[in-house]
Amino acid sequence: MEIRVETPQPHIALLTIANEPRRNAMTRAMLADLAALWDRLDQDADCRCVVLTGAGNKAFSAGADIGGDLSAAAETAQIINRALLKDTPFSKPIVAAVNGDCVGGGLELLLSTDIRAAAPEARFGLPEVRWSIYPFGGATVKLAHQIGHVHAMDLLLTGRLVDAPFAERIGLVNRVVERDRLMPWALETAAAIAANSPSAVQAVRTQISASIADYAKSREALEQELGDRVRTGPHFAEGVAAFREKRKPDYR
Repeated sequence: MEIRVETPQPHIALLTIANEPRRNAMTRAMLADLAALWDRLDQDADCRCVVLTGAGNKAFSAGADIGGDLSAAAETAQIINRALLKDTPFSKPIVAAVNGDCVGGGLELLLSTDIRAAAPEARFGLPEVRWSIYPFGGATVKLAHQIGHVHAMDLLLTGRLVDAPFAERIGLVNRVVERDRLMPWALETAAAIAANSPSAVQAVRTQISASIADYAKSREALEQELGDRVRTGPHFAEGVAAFREKRKPDYR
């Protein structure tokens, strides 16, 4: 279980979410490592673009590993927020190569990337409400802005999974790319970005990410309140138990 970091080409950092047995779900330790990596790359003058992907062929990321610690104190939320680039600016452009299923916190991480392509088999969704979990990783503050109210509410309220062509149609990804071309596409796109003026590119990225971060910060107190309300509510234990037992929850 790790976040792998490579430099496949000059000025390009390749980050791979690697936890294949759990569909690249991110443990709390992995999220902390990812948060620290963003800080390091943001200050690395040699890094001009980041490519983000998942290990293997089945998943980009299933999000947070809810088989582990589910506490969400304010300190924990700060680490998760930084790992998912929810509410802090980041100056380097991020290209996402969605190699498989991208759900929950994995999709919320995707919302912090700039240019995205997906393999045809990839699926996308925010199933948190099915398991009585509040999606506090950024979806409620970013998704409607990126794909519009009706598409955002469809994903947030139904918890359903959608396929890659649908994700392309609603603007969640730029394009669908055959699997054997996905990483070449990502590296070619990153190289095109890295060939431009780093100061100009990073100024553009910083301005846009700062405006999103400011909005997310303005909603953080309510996010924490709503997340706590769901976790202490009557359905949370049943939802998490149903997820872990691979059964349908009973919310009667």
